[in-house]
Amino acid sequence: MTQANKVTINVALFGMTQSGKSSAGNILLGSTDFHSSFAACSVTGECSLCHSCHLHNFMRRAGQEITLQVQVLDTPGYPHSKLSKHQVKQAVKEALAHHFGQEGLHLALLVQRADVPVCGEEALAPMQMIQELLGQSWMNYTAILFTHAEKIEEAGLDEDKYLHEAPDTLLTLLNSIQHRCVFQYKKGNSDNEQRRKILGRLVEFIKENRYQVLTFK
Repeated sequence: MTQANKVTINVALFGMTQSGKSSAGNILLGSTDFHSSFAACSVTGECSLCHSCHLHNFMRRAGQEITLQVQVLDTPGYPHSKLSKHQVKQAVKEALAHHFGQEGLHLALLVQRADVPVCGEEALAPMQMIQELLGQSWMNYTAILFTHAEKIEEAGLDEDKYLHEAPDTLLTLLNSIQHRCVFQYKKGNSDNEQRRKILGRLVEFIKENRYQVLTFK
């Protein structure tokens, strides 16, 4: 995971259909490796791992410039329009073991639309799957990425006010994961600026967790 001047982080994406998982994955990678489009049904039907190019001079550690690389596992949205819970869970379980079995997972990233309220059993389904797959330690390895965050600004809110006025279901979830969250906007900053900002937050979460990983055997 770490070398003298290089850090590699492993991230798995979870979320409901059309939450923006694949698009978020492309932001993290700085590429268009994951297929992302609007559709009336689930777009992602299987797990897929992609690697980013090296992001040079990402941060400094002990006086040295550190290069960052990200490995991102995209997973089928759940609830899925064509796959059952068992099929999605089994596919993700096998992918986690195959790709991160020994190397380990640093962060499960729940992708949630900022303009869709988190309430009801369906909205909680992706988080419940994370809990089932990661086990008792899930809270230490989970964060939320809010997509479509520009809708927050359009509503006259900022991020803090948005979170303050969030439904109890979302607040309870945020409390359980130590309020680890980050926002993704479709406009304003360039893709590279937004990528660095989001990756910077994710690295902060991982550093707070002392770079510990969750392995799957």
